Amino acid sequence: MILSLASIQKKIAENELKIQPITQSQYQPASVDLRLGNHFLAIDETSVPYLSLEKAAQYKEFMEEKILIPPHGFVLGTTIEWVKLPNDITAFVEGRSSIGRLGLFIQNAGWVDPGFEGRITLELYNANSVPIELHAGRRICQLVFANLDQAGPAYSGKYNGQERAFQSRIYLDEECNHSLSAPEKFYSRGK
Repeated sequence: MILSLASIQKKIAENELKIQPITQSQYQPASVDLRLGNHFLAIDETSVPYLSLEKAAQYKEFMEEKILIPPHGFVLGTTIEWVKLPNDITAFVEGRSSIGRLGLFIQNAGWVDPGFEGRITLELYNANSVPIELHAGRRICQLVFANLDQAGPAYSGKYNGQERAFQSRIYLDEECNHSLSAPEKFYSRGK
């Protein structure tokens, strides 16, 4: 069940759900707007000939109050707000419609697990043929909250507690364990 404005405000008032800092203008009928921070990462395209899921990518880090995302450019950003979800609530990161209408895609992996705590890393993609200018502090996306049918274990993954935009850590996935050969890892013969 998606949480309404009244439910969101009640959970925040009771300290069950944390979003800090937050202003009244960020509340929407069934979501909370989040604002763009000033920390960004961009893949260093000059460091390697290709990207691999098996190795850490190299990023350029920068802190700016205003950035230009080039045409078809991709940048990681972060929210100003620190979010802490209880173990029985999940959240979806959604782009704001007004921003999407300008061709800025806010994320492509917009799921926040129950128990997550930290700032949200945003995947920002400019689908246009002209640059898009972004300013820190602008409302950029929204969190939509949903109750789980029952509380479970808290998220304790590789992105919990992130303070800034955080690079991909896909290379830490269990599939990257190179101790087995590919056939042994992925195929088993029935007996």
